[in-house]
Amino acid sequence: MSCLMTTTNLRAATVPRTMLNKVPEVTVAFWIIKVLCTTVGETFADLLNAKLGLGLTMTTYIMGTFLAVMLISQFTLRRYVPAVYWSVVVLLSVVGTLITDNLTDNFGVPLATTTLVFSVALAAVFGVWYAVERTLSIHSITTVRREVFYWLAVLFTFALGTAAGDLISEKLALGYFWTTVLFATAIAAIALAHWKLGLNSVLAFWSAYVLTRPLGASIGDLLGAPHDEGGLGIGKLKTSVVFLLAIAVLVGYLTRTRADVIELHELHGGSTPHTADWDSAMTAELPDDAHGNAVSPHEPS
Repeated sequence: MSCLMTTTNLRAATVPRTMLNKVPEVTVAFWIIKVLCTTVGETFADLLNAKLGLGLTMTTYIMGTFLAVMLISQFTLRRYVPAVYWSVVVLLSVVGTLITDNLTDNFGVPLATTTLVFSVALAAVFGVWYAVERTLSIHSITTVRREVFYWLAVLFTFALGTAAGDLISEKLALGYFWTTVLFATAIAAIALAHWKLGLNSVLAFWSAYVLTRPLGASIGDLLGAPHDEGGLGIGKLKTSVVFLLAIAVLVGYLTRTRADVIELHELHGGSTPHTADWDSAMTAELPDDAHGNAVSPHEPS
């Protein structure tokens, strides 16, 4: 008995902490909130930087601190909590925008360079993530390590989306409306390629995820910029407040309905473990690899 207990304790100490999936299911609500978050990332960063006179450096410090606090909260949780998760996404959107703006405005790095650098950085994150975990699926974010890869990827998608969006809008000089149309069309094309042409679901998800950043930024500029700059003149403050309220309403709805929760039985091919202890079931159901480590199921996105 003591030998069995020792073996069990040793196994528990060596197996990575396994949790319920830490991210939401990809639904219509997911994409709506994501675009709202990216819009807020653009308008709120501009509001703090320019309108309140904090400057890029101070704004970056303040928002970076808030992001660190929310990331700690997110990593402490063992399951997906809409309010915490989407708070992190909003703050990552703001910080991702500020990173690109700092490089461009404070250090004079050309947008073409930042676009290339962030593209390489994002590709590197995906490469290491896949090499280590053998999956990039958002249905597999059930360990701390995978969650680290996930949030690194999200951060670089925001930074890349900001740089690429600004580069395209400046080079093509399309204006806010047609830039919005351009990125919305690109996302629609990715969705069509996935549904009708069999584009890989993981590739389709992350490609659309990157493009929602310049789409949201274009929407924010279109709504917030004055008429003489090609905008609708609503203002950055009003746009930020309205979109934040919309995010709060949708997150409240998802918290109440759990409509975007990836349930445990989905991670086990549709068969729900017969136990009330969901966390224990998650660990117990995982198969072992050749080294005796628990292996999470690799579902497609």
